Amino acid sequence: MKKVRVLVSVLLAFAMLFSAAALADYSVDTLEVKIWDNNQLAGLQEIADLWTEQSGVKVNIQVVNWDNYWTLLEAGATGGDMPDVFWMHSNNAEMYMSAQKLLDLTDYIANSDVVKLENYYQGITDLYSKDGKYYAVAKDHDTIALLYNKAIFDKYGVDYPTDDWTWEDYKAAAEKITEASGGEVYGGACNTGNNQDTFYNIIYDFGGYVISDDKKVSGWNNENTLKAFEFMGTLFNNAWAPQPMLAENGKNILFENNKIAMDTEGSWMIREFYDHEGHEDYAWAMLPYEDVNGNGQCDEGERVSIYNGLGWAASADVKDPQAAWDLIEWFSSYEMQLKQSELGVTMAGYIGCSDAFMNAFPGMDISAFLKMETEGTLVFRPYSKYTSRWEDQATRDLVTIWNDPSTTENVLNTLAADMNDLLAQE
Repeated sequence: MKKVRVLVSVLLAFAMLFSAAALADYSVDTLEVKIWDNNQLAGLQEIADLWTEQSGVKVNIQVVNWDNYWTLLEAGATGGDMPDVFWMHSNNAEMYMSAQKLLDLTDYIANSDVVKLENYYQGITDLYSKDGKYYAVAKDHDTIALLYNKAIFDKYGVDYPTDDWTWEDYKAAAEKITEASGGEVYGGACNTGNNQDTFYNIIYDFGGYVISDDKKVSGWNNENTLKAFEFMGTLFNNAWAPQPMLAENGKNILFENNKIAMDTEGSWMIREFYDHEGHEDYAWAMLPYEDVNGNGQCDEGERVSIYNGLGWAASADVKDPQAAWDLIEWFSSYEMQLKQSELGVTMAGYIGCSDAFMNAFPGMDISAFLKMETEGTLVFRPYSKYTSRWEDQATRDLVTIWNDPSTTENVLNTLAADMNDLLAQE
């Protein structure tokens, strides 16, 4: 009986969404939507097309790669020709909100029977709010897990990763594979741009941080951050693919070409690996932890997953604000967030809708991503007003450490000083 009541309530809510879209009187016949991930295009277009069936407004979703996406958005913000609806990210949200380039959604949310902010991840909602106003609704959330190639582990006689692994266990396996293969295969890889999906997690596992909670102080020169980089230095020397190789290929490409055995990746990348030939050899485990307390068990804060969430936003100058909001509301509804998970697009921004995502990839167990939420510690991706500035600088300057780990302390001290200067300007 309970299941029947739940089904009825879902169907009623679904009907309410359809009827609201059908009754609206819009001044546009097409909404232009920009995103940067081609892996999500098909699923999101399917969801958008359902709205089109009821609203009569076509939704044209276009994919623009990450770098060009922000160039396009900046040019549009300056020239007054931004997309109607688009993704917002923690790197740039504060700048666009401060510049009043995003449609204020506060009143729309207050009047919505569909979008109730308490149903979404608090960290994501906070990210897209400023001075009591809201400028985006959570599209999704993500966690990080450890991907490994069983065939490579079998070939070199190394036990598969488990959810009980420490970072020392990871290091030992990575070194063994690298040595046994004679350098033909590396245990793992990490580029300087792989912050959320690799080294940010290690920093926080070791007790370090990237930015203080009040966003006023850099953590690059924190003593525990230094310990994390000293640990990674041993991997640079003995187990991770060298920087020149990474300069030519991302670690996901190296993994798919059997050049690395393990790869820490975000949940947004599952589709990429699932669709790759040979994915039957791919498996996932939770991220390793760092036994800081030395008691042989994983305590709170010792296994961290950095998490983030994109937001559905609209241009402040959008031609038809109501149409833009109605599409955002549609994407953000329980029903469409659930469908997003079922289609394997991404985990949901709506709390409780992500279990379906675990079943979207038959034959591949991806439960590690949800276990990172329940058995690990979630830390929201470090950000501030000028995230892209200090993060881009780190991506450039950390190359020195990747090539020569002995420079670690000097590089981190410089990064901290420069980042503190930027934070002082915010």
